[in-house]
Amino acid sequence: MKIAVIQGPNLNMLGIREQHIYGPMSLDQIHEQMKGSASQNGVELEFFQSNLEGEIVDRIQECLGTVDGILINPAAFSHTSIAIKDALSAINLPTVEVHISNIYKREEYRQKSITAGSSTGVISGFGPFGYHMGLIALTQIVSEVKAVESQKQAESAE
Repeated sequence: MKIAVIQGPNLNMLGIREQHIYGPMSLDQIHEQMKGSASQNGVELEFFQSNLEGEIVDRIQECLGTVDGILINPAAFSHTSIAIKDALSAINLPTVEVHISNIYKREEYRQKSITAGSSTGVISGFGPFGYHMGLIALTQIVSEVKAVESQKQAESAE
């Protein structure tokens, strides 16, 4: 199973920026923890981070036919990007959206995620542990999708 982990703007500054909101862990540290968990479960991860909306849209589109699911933290683009939402809808892969902070306890403009409408589920407010939760959820979702597809193939072969 292969999962794309897509990180949005300013997440490359984790560990430096607003530690009272996002905590002291860097993005590299979060990715290292994810790799450990993924390898124990036979999951391959591909990491991507960009501060540019178009690059994130391009990476989402590149996931079609190359990965089984997407774990995404669109960061500030969650609240503004119809383009990212549309890209996620277009490829129609299992997708879990993760937010380090609880967006529902933040400023009003952060309390709505446009991109969530194209995600299978959303995890918000558990800090870096949310990525681990998202990975577990996405692994389960992809496994279920594959089981259903396998059953359909078996039934059509009969």
